[in-house]
Amino acid sequence: MLKDLIRKHRRDDEEELDYSESYYDEGGKRIGFIGAGNMATAIVKGLLKAEVPQECISVYDCNVKQLKHMAELGVNIIYDGAELTEKSDIIVLAVKPQNYDEVLEEIKSAATPQKVFVTIAAGISIDYVRKGLGVDCPMVRVMPNTPLLLGKGATALCRSENISDDDFKVVYDMFANSGEAVILPEDKMNAVIAVNGSSPAYVYLFAKAMTDYAVSVGIEKDTALKLVAQTFMGSGKMLLASGDDPDTLIQKVCSKGGTTIEAVNVLNENNVPQIIMDAMAACTKRAEELGK
Repeated sequence: MLKDLIRKHRRDDEEELDYSESYYDEGGKRIGFIGAGNMATAIVKGLLKAEVPQECISVYDCNVKQLKHMAELGVNIIYDGAELTEKSDIIVLAVKPQNYDEVLEEIKSAATPQKVFVTIAAGISIDYVRKGLGVDCPMVRVMPNTPLLLGKGATALCRSENISDDDFKVVYDMFANSGEAVILPEDKMNAVIAVNGSSPAYVYLFAKAMTDYAVSVGIEKDTALKLVAQTFMGSGKMLLASGDDPDTLIQKVCSKGGTTIEAVNVLNENNVPQIIMDAMAACTKRAEELGK
């Protein structure tokens, strides 16, 4: 199905999309991306910013419009997943969890024990990819988040037992170059999705509520959003740089008999902290379901 779609796009668009036949410089790791969406684009831009040669990066996607955007970055465009896998040393599987089975089936003929595979989809484990490919390949499982697009990502990674330190460093640096990166054991990778992968949505929801309140009392939306966004950024820096834990920082803002304590009391009375934890547990449960 995917191959048929690619062939159709290739007939319709090959004259419009110029792509290189000269793939890679000798010596460097050849990095291929299956999927050309926002996350893949962010990672590719990070690699280019880190001065990885354009010739060492290739991308395949069934969406030709997305490939055109990648072509504008100067990287190689390939119209077949198996071909990209064959010509890459490290293959980043940047597709949705629901598409993994189809993609793994398409590329398994080109998978070898020497090639490194990287999964960045929620719930997709190292074992899941290995079974789909039929190869005990070196792997890295990664959970990034969308602020990676701005070089402000928060990424968790775990490595398979058979990946070399050099190969793992290449993958680690892909994400560390665009924000913070931490290493976890795989049994924590479903849970961490709720902590960094999905959590920007919680922040945006909170920001929306704060902005909506500001508008309701006559503050202009753009002004409110600037104040809210800067507050989030400043508070994040306080969490990292002050040396205080969250409880201590809350106490430092909440003067006895003041305004902030009234707001925090309402949040606690409505069990907001527990609601957030319940939401995160639901996120983890869904990740476990996707990986089955």
